[in-house]
Amino acid sequence: MNSTHQTVQALLVFAIPVLFAISLHEVGHGYVARYFGDPTAANEGRLSINPLRHIDPFGTVVLPLVLYWLIQLPFGYAKPVPVEFDKLRNPKKHMAFVALAGPAANFAMGVAWSIIGILLAVAGISERFWYDMVRAGVSVNAVMMVFNLLPIPPLDGSHVLASVLPERVLRWLPTVPPDGGRSLASLLPAGMLAALPKRMFRLVNDVAVIDVLIFASFILLMRLHVLDSFLSKAMTIAIAAFAKVASPFSSLPFLFS
Repeated sequence: MNSTHQTVQALLVFAIPVLFAISLHEVGHGYVARYFGDPTAANEGRLSINPLRHIDPFGTVVLPLVLYWLIQLPFGYAKPVPVEFDKLRNPKKHMAFVALAGPAANFAMGVAWSIIGILLAVAGISERFWYDMVRAGVSVNAVMMVFNLLPIPPLDGSHVLASVLPERVLRWLPTVPPDGGRSLASLLPAGMLAALPKRMFRLVNDVAVIDVLIFASFILLMRLHVLDSFLSKAMTIAIAAFAKVASPFSSLPFLFS
C-alpha cells in the first residue's frame, strides 16, 4: 500500500469523527445558551447536526490537515455559534454552563464511539477500517475536550474561569469575543483583497486572527514537545473515563444473539 493511499485512507477514517466532534461541540453551546435565555444560535439556524452549517475554512479544513501532517492527530474547530452572554438570565453564572456544554458534548461522543467499538467486537465484526474510525473518534473527542478546557481566551475554559473570578480580577485579564478576534482580511493590503475572487475573499474574511494565533502557538508548542506530556496524560484520563462509562455495554452480547 503506497503512502498516498495510506494518507487518503487515514483522512477518511478521521473525516466523520472530526466533523461531528466539532459540529456537535458547537451545537451543545447553542442548545444550552437557548435553555438559559439566549436564542441567538437558534434564530440563526445553528442548532443543527448537519456539519455543513458549522464548517469554518481554517478550523475545519486547514487546521486538521496541518495537524495531521505535524502530529498525526487531525482535530480542529467549527465556526463558533453566536452566543450573547448578556441575554442569559444570569450571565456570569450561566456562561460557565454554556462554555462547558461543548466539552460535555465531546465527552458524550467519546463515550458513544467507545460503545460503538464494544458493539463491533460483540457482533464479531473484524474490518479494521471501522476500528480505526472508532479509535479516531475516541482520540479526537478526548483531545478536543481537554484542549477546549484550557483557560485561554477564547477557549471554553476561559469562560468557565471568568464565571468564577471576581469582577475586580477580571478587569485585569485580557478578553476575546466568543467568536474570535478580527478577521484576517482586515490585516491584508486593500490591493491584495481586491485581487482575490469573491469566494476566496469570503474565506479569508471568515478566518479570525486570534484563532490562527492560538492554534499556531499550539502547533509550535507541540513541535517543541512542551505540551506533549500534559496532553498525553489528560487524554489518557479522558479515554479511560469514556471506557468506564461505556463498559456496561460489554455485557450485552444478547443484542446480537
